[in-house]
Amino acid sequence: MSFISIKDLRVSFDDVQVLHGIDLEISKGEAIGLVGESGCGKSVTWLAALGLLPSKAKVSGSVTIAGTQLVKAPARTLESVRGARIAMIFQDPSSSLNPVQRVGKQIMESIRLHRGLKGAEARTEAIRLLDMVGIPSAATRIDLYPHEFSGGQCQRIMIAMALAGEPDLLVADEPTTALDATIQAQILDLLARIRREAGMAVVFISHDLAAVSAVCDRAAVMYAGRIVEENDIATLFDAPRHPYTVGLFEALPELDGPRQRLLPIEGTVPDPRHLPAGCSFSPRCSRASNFCRAERPRLLPQAAGGELACFHPAPAPAAKLRQAAAMPEWAQ
Repeated sequence: MSFISIKDLRVSFDDVQVLHGIDLEISKGEAIGLVGESGCGKSVTWLAALGLLPSKAKVSGSVTIAGTQLVKAPARTLESVRGARIAMIFQDPSSSLNPVQRVGKQIMESIRLHRGLKGAEARTEAIRLLDMVGIPSAATRIDLYPHEFSGGQCQRIMIAMALAGEPDLLVADEPTTALDATIQAQILDLLARIRREAGMAVVFISHDLAAVSAVCDRAAVMYAGRIVEENDIATLFDAPRHPYTVGLFEALPELDGPRQRLLPIEGTVPDPRHLPAGCSFSPRCSRASNFCRAERPRLLPQAAGGELACFHPAPAPAAKLRQAAAMPEWAQ
């Protein structure tokens, strides 16, 4: 049974729909990636789930955590979930930390709110969290201000604040975007280690496919407010099937082998106010037919595993198809 369930989640701003029925299931301890270009709805999905969108946003559908409904839930219910059950870290720690408060005070506030610890106990726990996320000399640096830390260390502090409530799910919204490659690798290793030690689930939002592969067990690819493909990391990376997913991989440079021209995805992401009548990716898709331009594909389970929303996908690996065919019908 899924620990967190999102069903038919829809969001609109000023009557312009930006999410078109997101369905996602997350089990305890699982790490899932959300991949896609900027503006595809990755962050909006979780801001909507946690009730963090502005009042003009219209949200419908269902988001449940351990049976508790979050969509249109009263403020008290949402406050009991944010930080304590689901914590979120953002891509720009400098805008999330209060610049005029010491980092220790900010972490201790989260500890007090979610766990009831105060005074010396809260301070000891804050030092432990800073030490856990790799801040050197945590006991002496707890009273410093955010500007006295590097960008990578500020991101570690944000992770410590997110862990203060001992959440069941950590949503990491592009936490490595503003960091250089070396610090990115350190943050990814940190997230993977904390996930193993704490046994919490992780949602990793990113446009960086390599980062997603390093952290996640499974990934969902989003385009224009919809999930278009979902599968385990190994299958998705070895044999992507949706033309958009294929295009994302073809646009990556090869580190080994001779130099060759990259294959970009032609065109641009459609304006949410003027989406195509059929598949939203059809204007940019080399496999699209007239049927694709008139009808919208649904996200459906595939015989070879995973889910896909495409009328003309790339073929599934033969080994996977043989494996699916050999399984009894009830197990497929």
